Order: sequence, then structure tokens, then C-alpha cells
Amino acid sequence: MLVVLCLLLAGCSSALLDPKGQIGVEQRSLILTSFGLMLIVVIPVIVMTLLFGWRYRRSNSVAKYLPDWAHSNAIEAAVWSVPCVIIAVLAFLTWKTSHSLDPHKPIESSVAPMEIQAVALDWKWLFIYPEQGIASVNEVAFPVDTPVRFRVSSGSVMNAFFIPHLGSQIYAMAGMDNDVHLIADEVGVYPGRSTNYSGAGFSGMTFDAHVTSPADFDAWVANVREAGQTLSYPEGYNALAAPSEYHPVEHYSAVAPALYETILTSFHGGGEGHGGHGGHSDHAAHSDAVGEAHDSHGESGELESAQVASHHAAYGHVTNQHASDEHAMSGHPDSVEAGG
Repeated sequence: MLVVLCLLLAGCSSALLDPKGQIGVEQRSLILTSFGLMLIVVIPVIVMTLLFGWRYRRSNSVAKYLPDWAHSNAIEAAVWSVPCVIIAVLAFLTWKTSHSLDPHKPIESSVAPMEIQAVALDWKWLFIYPEQGIASVNEVAFPVDTPVRFRVSSGSVMNAFFIPHLGSQIYAMAGMDNDVHLIADEVGVYPGRSTNYSGAGFSGMTFDAHVTSPADFDAWVANVREAGQTLSYPEGYNALAAPSEYHPVEHYSAVAPALYETILTSFHGGGEGHGGHGGHSDHAAHSDAVGEAHDSHGESGELESAQVASHHAAYGHVTNQHASDEHAMSGHPDSVEAGG
């Protein structure tokens, strides 16, 4: 059974325990420290369980039988003081690392930070480079030892942005501008993904993070700029945002100005400017039309009943559409931030 268990565990990834960046290293240290502190209780309990079972087995006539024993100050002190000390240490670590590992906290470095904007779509990741004026789908690249501020949002339902080898995850929500600061200290290709289930194509919502030397990053940017397609708004963006599974890597040599901010504000108006949010105007127009028909033909009971039924049916349809929109956006104003 032990051999079978080892074979099963051999297929598990240990990215969190094999970090390639400053944030990941600190998080690994926190995980191992917390695990070790909890073992202070777990290991003695397991040992004593086995020891007591062996010592007080039926065939052991040497063990003392104490039917009137009821209390021990030493045992009471141990079972209360040790867990309290562990909880106090864990509380201090939680408070300290909640500030030091805050995903919104910039990373101190002598190298100037860069910004990459990540937008979660169905079911793919769009990466926009505002300084370079380019974009990519399901592929992101940045130089080694360079702090990167990922601004993260969603063009659809809620998702979560995560590169396990580098550290913190952060949630992506429609109309909300979130961010996470990461850095890589080794050149390599590290898998990234969404860690929040978002529908049928969720399993294919992965990407590769290419950590390169500065020279290789410049070469990557130059290669993307030679791509034959550009990303316009709204036509090009809406075509890209259409649901697709296992979307291939794509490069855009140019993007619409302030595309990331445009995607954010498209969810703030509550009406026009974004696919799926035109239900308000449609509902208003339908209500006006039904109202006018009702005023003109109020004397006809049969026509009035038909209009009211039509109005309620349309209202129910739009309400369902609004409910799906509110499910993705309600309670998440753009000034709110969520960490992972």
C-alpha cells in the first residue's frame, strides 16, 4: 500500500514547494513553518496513541491499574499551554505575513518595475503590454529579476490569476481593477492558470509564463510586433472574447489605446458599450412601446391582457439577463480589491 501511495503521489505537482521567485520563497517558508508548528501536537499524539495501546494491552501484567485516577496538574498544563503557545505563534506569523506578503504591495528592487495587464476571458487569458503597445493570448513573458505589476480584471465571470512557481494568486472580476506584484529569480517557463471554476472550458484556461533574460525579452517583444494582426475595440475584442476552448497562443502587434481601461469602464455604465449589457435599453424601449399601446387601446380588454402578458414575459427575460450580469458584478465596485 505504501508503494502504491508513493506512485500516486509521484504524479502530483510540487510547484508551491519549488518556488522560482521572492514571493514564492517566502510563502514556502510560511507553509513549512506552519506545518512544523502543527506537528508539535500531531507527532506526540500519534506516538502516545501507539505507546498507550502497547503499554496497556491485556497481556501486560506489569502496567499499573489505577481505576481511581482522575486528574494530573502536569498533564493539564501540557495540554493547555502547548496549543496556546502554538496558536499565539501562528497568530503572529499570520499578522506579519499578511502585511509582508500583501499581493498589492510593490516589490522593492533596484530594477524598475514593469506593468502587464491580464484580462480573463471565456476561456483564455489576454495579456496587454501598455508600455510596449502589444498583446498576447495564453502567453506572457517578462525579464528575470524584474518586478512585475499584474493588473488583473475579467471580461466575463469571476476567475483567479495564478502562477504557482512565483507565488500569490489574485481574483479577476468584471469591472474591477485588481493587482498582484510578482518577481522571478530564475529563467524558465512556468505554467499559469485560472484557479476559479468558470464553466465548460475551464480546464483549458492555462498559459505559459516565459521568464527570460532582458535581451531575450526584447527579442520576444520584437517578434510580437511582427505579428500580422492587431486588436481593435470593440470589433476585435468582442470577437476574441467569444467563448472558445483550448484557445491557441496569439500575438497582436498593436492594441487599441487604453484597451484595459476601456474593458473596465464597459461594465460601469450599466447599459451600452459591452456585449450582454444592452438589456436595459431594450427593456425600456419595450416598456414605452407597451405603455403607448395601452394608452391608445385601453378600451379593448382582450388587447390589454395580451399586452400585459407580453410585457411580463419580456420583463422576465430581461430580469434573467440582468441577474446573470449582477451575479458577476454586484458587490464589486472598482474601488474594492480582493486578494488570494
